[in-house]
Amino acid sequence: MDTRVLVLELLRKTKLAVISTVGEDAPESAVLEFAETEDLELIFDTLSSSRKYRNLQKNHNASFVIGWDDNLTVQYEGIVQELLSEELERYKQIYFKKNPKAKRWEHVEGIRYFKVTPRWIRYSDLNQHPWDIKEIKF
Repeated sequence: MDTRVLVLELLRKTKLAVISTVGEDAPESAVLEFAETEDLELIFDTLSSSRKYRNLQKNHNASFVIGWDDNLTVQYEGIVQELLSEELERYKQIYFKKNPKAKRWEHVEGIRYFKVTPRWIRYSDLNQHPWDIKEIKF
């Protein structure tokens, strides 16, 4: 099966990811909800008071680990962009469709929304022998 299809299937059935951002003195990681687009972009929200928000203002690079149940994972590296105006509304609808409970935070002061454009993705199926590991470079 095409690697993009495998990645998209795993993204669709998974709601949580670990994001790692570049902190002042060390990498910093957090668990968050996300959504995905057909183009393998990721969408997430965070508060402007969070460490990840401050980190992303200084360095737009982030990495993610998605999946881990059923021995399937996606490692993902991309460029993060804060969403504004028309683009913001379009992506928020995608995010809320997958994470309807997140809509309750939509009007909380300091909530911000982001899109991640992939640079590199690794899909791993550890149920195979040997392991099935595929990469996509953008």
